[in-house]
Amino acid sequence: MSSSSIALLGALAGLTIFLGLPFGRLRNPAPGTQVFLNGTAIGILLFLLWDVLAHAIEPVEAALVAAGPDHTGDWASFAGLAATVIAGVVIGLMSLVYYERWLGQRQDRLRNIRFGPGAAAAGELAAARTRSGDAGRRLALLIAVGIGLHNFSEGLAIGQSAASGEMTLALLLIIGFGLHNATEGFGIVAPMAGGAARPSWGFLGLLGLIGGGPTFVGTMLGQAVVNDALSVGFLGLAAGSILYVVLQLLRVAERKGHRELLYWALLCGLFLGFATDFVLIAAGA
Repeated sequence: MSSSSIALLGALAGLTIFLGLPFGRLRNPAPGTQVFLNGTAIGILLFLLWDVLAHAIEPVEAALVAAGPDHTGDWASFAGLAATVIAGVVIGLMSLVYYERWLGQRQDRLRNIRFGPGAAAAGELAAARTRSGDAGRRLALLIAVGIGLHNFSEGLAIGQSAASGEMTLALLLIIGFGLHNATEGFGIVAPMAGGAARPSWGFLGLLGLIGGGPTFVGTMLGQAVVNDALSVGFLGLAAGSILYVVLQLLRVAERKGHRELLYWALLCGLFLGFATDFVLIAAGA
C-alpha cells in the first residue's frame, strides 16, 4: 500500500471524531441529561489520560531496562526520555492554568471598563450569560487541543508501523483508532450541550479539525521519522492538557448537582473508553 493511501486512511481514522460533534447543538436538555453528558465526557477523558500516560511511559521503561547491567542501552537515553515526558506534562498542564488566569483577568478588566462599579445593569447580566456560553466554548476548545495532541501520537504510531513494513498492524491501528476517536467528539462538545446559544456548524467543524486532524499529520510524519522522543513529548503534552480539562469538567459538573448520576455517567464513559481499547487488543494491535 502506498504512503499516500496510508495517510488517507490515517486521516479517516481521525475524522471519525466528527460523529460525536452534533451532540453540542442539543437545545435545553433536562438537567439530568446535561449531567450525564458531562459525566460521560469526564469518564472518556479519564480513560484517555490513563491511556496517554501508559503509552508515554512504555519507551521510558524500555530505556531504563536497556540501561541496566549487561544491556546495550545507556542512562543518558533513559534520562532524556524521562525528562521529555515530565516536561511535556508540566507544559501541557501549567500553560493552560496560566492561560486561564490571564484570560480571567483580561475579562475582568474589560467588564470594569464597560460597566464600571456599582449595581449590575441588565446589560451586565446579559454579558454574564454570554461569558457562561463563552466558557463552555473555551473549555470545548481546550478539550479539542488535548485530544488533538493525543491523536497526533496515534498518527505517529500508524505512520511508524507502515514505515517499518508492518502494514497489517498499521491497518489494525487505523480501524481501532477510528472506532476510538468516534467517542472523543462527544467528549469535546459535552461542555456546550444545552448552552444558551447553540454552537455553529462551522465552530463544530473547527473543533473536529483540531481534535481529529492531527491524526493525519502524525501519520504523515510517522512515515518519515521514527523518534521515541517526539512521540513521548507529544504524549506528555496531551496528558497535561487532558488532566487540566478533566479538573475543569469536574468543577462544572459538581455545580449542577445529581451527584449519583454524575458518577454513574463517569463510569459509563470510562468503560466505553476501555471497550474501544479492547477492540484494538482483540485485533492484536
